[in-house]
Amino acid sequence: MGVLTIDPKKIDVPMVHKYLLGAVGPRPIAFASTVDADGRDNLAPFSFFNVFSANPPVLIFSPARNGRTNTTKDTYNNVKVVPEVVINVVNYAIVEQMSLASSPYSSEVSEFEKAGFTPIDSETIRPKRVAESPVQMECKVTEVRELGDQGAAGNLVFCLVERIHISEDVLNEQQLIDPEKIDLVARMGGNWYCRADRNSLFEITKPISTLGIGFDQLPEDIRSSSILTGNDLGKLAGITELPNETDVNEYKLLELSDLFMELENNATQLEQALHEKAKELLQQNKLDEAWMTLLAFNNG
Repeated sequence: MGVLTIDPKKIDVPMVHKYLLGAVGPRPIAFASTVDADGRDNLAPFSFFNVFSANPPVLIFSPARNGRTNTTKDTYNNVKVVPEVVINVVNYAIVEQMSLASSPYSSEVSEFEKAGFTPIDSETIRPKRVAESPVQMECKVTEVRELGDQGAAGNLVFCLVERIHISEDVLNEQQLIDPEKIDLVARMGGNWYCRADRNSLFEITKPISTLGIGFDQLPEDIRSSSILTGNDLGKLAGITELPNETDVNEYKLLELSDLFMELENNATQLEQALHEKAKELLQQNKLDEAWMTLLAFNNG
């Protein structure tokens, strides 16, 4: 497989921009509400954005300079004068309106009105919140760090969260945000977005308090399997200890005896069939059963 290697200093900035946005994603969207010195509302989305601290709670987004004209965005100009911003979260229900708000309206035009959003007062700052957003975060801007003075240069806006407003419609029984209910969207490269719905969500248990055995402890016949993928091996390597021989023999007798009898004269096909079965078990998050299936090949 070939590799395209790029030196960003040797290609045009628009191409660097396209490669970065195509590679780094999905990117969450900061739908930023600000006001200018005269109190006029501005609302604009930015996908150079994330959360960087919980104590203190800090978000950072970047309204970059225009790559063609080298002009700065209204959002940047506003927070330099009135260092306050509401970061509104974007879900699928408002994604088209959000896109409309990104149009290059002049600074005296309210994107709330143009995109059909409902402005509601914040509790601690002057910019309005977007009523339709499922989560709205009122922030004080503590720093604006310019990364350059040429077109496409970023401007990091450090936002200290003062209030978080969460719609009860997106909460679960534990009063936490349900990833299915909130239905977030994110930016990809070009005109592409992605949606965090049920079809795209999956869980991986974080190894916070456990130490998996690691890839280096996987038996060679498993590590070099033509059936198991890197993700499969990652799951297998996350087990803290292997099943004991007694459990493997019992599982082999109860669950795998038919397969062993069918392929007892063809070791290659048997090993492949066991790896395929283990792969199915891993897809069902049955880690112990998958391990016992794999170990049964050389057990007894």
